[in-house]
Amino acid sequence: MTIAPSAPAAPFDDPARGAAVPSADATPWETGPDDWRHIARELADDLATDAVEREQAGEPPLDEVARLRESGLLTLLVPAERGGGGADWRTAYAVVRTVAAADGAVGHLLGGHYFLSYCARFFAGPDRAARVERAFAAGQWYWGGGIASQEPPLMLTPTANGYLLDGHQRYGSGVGVADRLLVRAAVPGTGEPLAVLVDPAHPGLVNGGAGDTFGRRLAAAGGTGFDAVPVTHDDVLGSLSADDGALSPFAGLASPTARLVSAQFCLGVAEGLLGEVREHGRAVRSSWESFPPQPWQGHAPQDPYVLTAYGELAVTAHAASALADQAVAALTRGLARGEDLDDEECAQIAVLASAAEAAAARAAQDITTRALDAVGAPAALARHGLDRFWRDTRTHTLREPVAHRLREVGDYFLNGAHPPFSLPA
Repeated sequence: MTIAPSAPAAPFDDPARGAAVPSADATPWETGPDDWRHIARELADDLATDAVEREQAGEPPLDEVARLRESGLLTLLVPAERGGGGADWRTAYAVVRTVAAADGAVGHLLGGHYFLSYCARFFAGPDRAARVERAFAAGQWYWGGGIASQEPPLMLTPTANGYLLDGHQRYGSGVGVADRLLVRAAVPGTGEPLAVLVDPAHPGLVNGGAGDTFGRRLAAAGGTGFDAVPVTHDDVLGSLSADDGALSPFAGLASPTARLVSAQFCLGVAEGLLGEVREHGRAVRSSWESFPPQPWQGHAPQDPYVLTAYGELAVTAHAASALADQAVAALTRGLARGEDLDDEECAQIAVLASAAEAAAARAAQDITTRALDAVGAPAALARHGLDRFWRDTRTHTLREPVAHRLREVGDYFLNGAHPPFSLPA
């Protein structure tokens, strides 16, 4: 029996995904949230048809990034007046989750791109952010790299015309296929970490190749070396300092924004596997069921063990999804307040995002492990590729331990302590 690729995220379909696809000549401001979700659904359906084969081949995701570019999804968050899609983060998160359900690695590529390309608004002044976004939209850049707090910063040495960037970044997302990299660097002497935009086409930049991981094989992630790479003053977007008062509360929203990208990735992968095994469960008698007097072939599945397992997994997914939705709503309100946001409001949003990320990570690990039990022995067959959901989830959650998020939530709950500003890998 072959488990055919199915439409991802089936257990929690959004009715809005049935909206019509925008016409080819539609201008960006004519494309609404429902349209973007439908575009993401069509892309996900396309990715699902050969997801297993592409994942097992493990080639650089050049074609996958080209598909994202052709769909118009890369510039989704850029304001329409700057040449982009004019959508908000609520829409972007729905898109990441839909794509991750079909192909976890591509969902990770897209989520990282959204966060990194939005960072100019968090860390640069309005004028510089506008210039960056106009250039980004005009060039249809795919953004890679990383500004994780745990990443040792590169060194940024001042020169007469700007800076030279040197060092080695241990891990970055999409570094093998990016048009622009956003990296963490520091000026010698002060050590203040800065967000720096880099053109990877410069000969002083050496891509260390894709990381040797068992999951997210198409995320083009890995290390990158920098040898006297020139950087202009405009390419230094701003400070990433975690010192008290160094960042505005609005800039502090960068952390929960990134945390919720992680949460949507986890939920998407979990829902993608649930959609796959549900199709299997409707078509084949459970391997847990012995040979009953009245087997249910041709009728609705009635194995009580299977029904209980699916019920538990559905509850787990629903609960994590509801918490993520609550966190996204809070973040959306915070972003709308802009520079009027205060420290306490930022902390509340950060705590809620940490809780959502922890719940989504735990749900994804549970679902991608236990859902295979419902399939039974056929789940181990390589041709079905069901293991990719578990491998993508586990590779991701190893980089973002749940324990750190739980400590932040507990410290705020018990002591009212604001979470430290930290950016995920």
